[in-house]
Amino acid sequence: MNDGVLLLGGATASGKSEAAIVLAREFDAEIVGADSRQIYRGMPIGTAAPTTAQLAAAPHHLVAFLEPLERYSAAQYAIDAMRAIEGIHARGKHAIVAGGTGFYLRALMGAIDLAPQYDPRLRGRLASEARTHPPDALYEWLAALDRRRAAALHPHDTYRVLRALEVALARERMPQRAAALPSLRTQGIPFAYAWLDVPLDELDARIERRVDAMLDTGFVDEAERIGEMAAAASAVGYPAALAFTRGWCTAGELRAALARATKQYARRQRTWFRGERGVHPVRPEMLASFARERLGWA
Repeated sequence: MNDGVLLLGGATASGKSEAAIVLAREFDAEIVGADSRQIYRGMPIGTAAPTTAQLAAAPHHLVAFLEPLERYSAAQYAIDAMRAIEGIHARGKHAIVAGGTGFYLRALMGAIDLAPQYDPRLRGRLASEARTHPPDALYEWLAALDRRRAAALHPHDTYRVLRALEVALARERMPQRAAALPSLRTQGIPFAYAWLDVPLDELDARIERRVDAMLDTGFVDEAERIGEMAAAASAVGYPAALAFTRGWCTAGELRAALARATKQYARRQRTWFRGERGVHPVRPEMLASFARERLGWA
């Protein structure tokens, strides 16, 4: 079966997981995650990973399959996601790829060149640069190499800035390896790309509710368990939670910091998806019609 893939992006808290499950049940589909933090185990609260009930409602792939200390790349994501999609089609099912990491979706489409393997010498050099130079200097370096990617990142999100630098530099050095990466385009698989268009005031309200739910269900304990050395510890909210455990802020200040950081991140995501080529803003209630019209799903 090779009937196309539905790509569903959108800002955090916009309802992508819920929408993907509704579509999966309507169209007999399976879901492939596209979130650079939900790939990690043991972080369901801070990453808003699919709940046990949601995982039971529809088959999911590439969710909670790595330990928090493990590193991962967009190139490896493209490889793993293509493998998952091929398996879904072999089972006679539709495939829905849903998540908020636009760079993962772009890699899966084949819209960017990526090095399929890590270069330990390059990574070591960048680690040394990070110890020597402030985050702003690293961010400016990335902007000089890939302005579009830099615009989607916070200047002080050092983990993502370093990874983006690694990709940009490796792309210059190993173009022949990048061409070997599988993608929807290289495999001739049609796709339709939508981002969940939720009004900003509604999105802000959803974020406020999410932050309260996170704090009520043990987010601080989760952050303390993950620790600051994990690859995933730079995810939105975790640094603030760790600051709270050290007595650097009050509970009220923590809540305000979580809400503020999440809203800022959501706005950066909205900017990313609005600027992507070939993406369509779609309201949640119109997603099923979008899949029927663009992919011919019955």
